[in-house]
Amino acid sequence: MTSIPMNPAIGNFIGSAAAGSGAAGGGKSASAGDRTSWYEAMSRAWGQTLDGQAAQITSMSNAISQGGDQPSAMVQLTAASLKMQFMSNNASTSQNSVGQALETLGKRQ
Repeated sequence: MTSIPMNPAIGNFIGSAAAGSGAAGGGKSASAGDRTSWYEAMSRAWGQTLDGQAAQITSMSNAISQGGDQPSAMVQLTAASLKMQFMSNNASTSQNSVGQALETLGKRQ
């Protein structure tokens, strides 16, 4: 079984969340304009990850359109596209789940 390499943005988010500091741990303050909520940091990490996958798909598609239309390249492009779909679905699901949980917590207070 092979492992899928983790995007550095997600790794940074997880590391910051675990440490309880940085973008994942702090709220906004008057002096720290670049600090955001952990929910926003999660969204940014997903966005960067999806942007990276989209760039990979675009690069593969450009190579195919410039004459590299071998069957193996087409299969790799299809796999990358399916990976993008999987990642996009997971990003949406995680954001919706966390958003609903935050909404529930907000109603309880």
